[in-house]
Amino acid sequence: MSYPPAPSNIGKRGLAKAASGKRIYFAIEDEIHIPQSGRPDKLIYLQRLKFESDGRVELRLGYYVIGEKPAARARWVWGRFATMFPAHDFRSIIRRAERKGWLS
Repeated sequence: MSYPPAPSNIGKRGLAKAASGKRIYFAIEDEIHIPQSGRPDKLIYLQRLKFESDGRVELRLGYYVIGEKPAARARWVWGRFATMFPAHDFRSIIRRAERKGWLS
């Protein structure tokens, strides 16, 4: 099966909500993605986020899957739950982050 190109979120603005309800905005500065081993319909993403309020940088681990419901069928959809994936995939994405200098 052929899948659409992997989504790119670099430069996009995101929103997180604090427990207090306060809105916290961030920009996605960079991202790394790899297909999950044995699951070509799932992409693991590590994103480098910069928060607008104070300039701090944090990392976000997430994933995309190919949608199955009619409104999202055959397109990449951001995962809503904690992801699970093989340890060697985790090592691979961490190595890429180290090469980019994200973990120094």
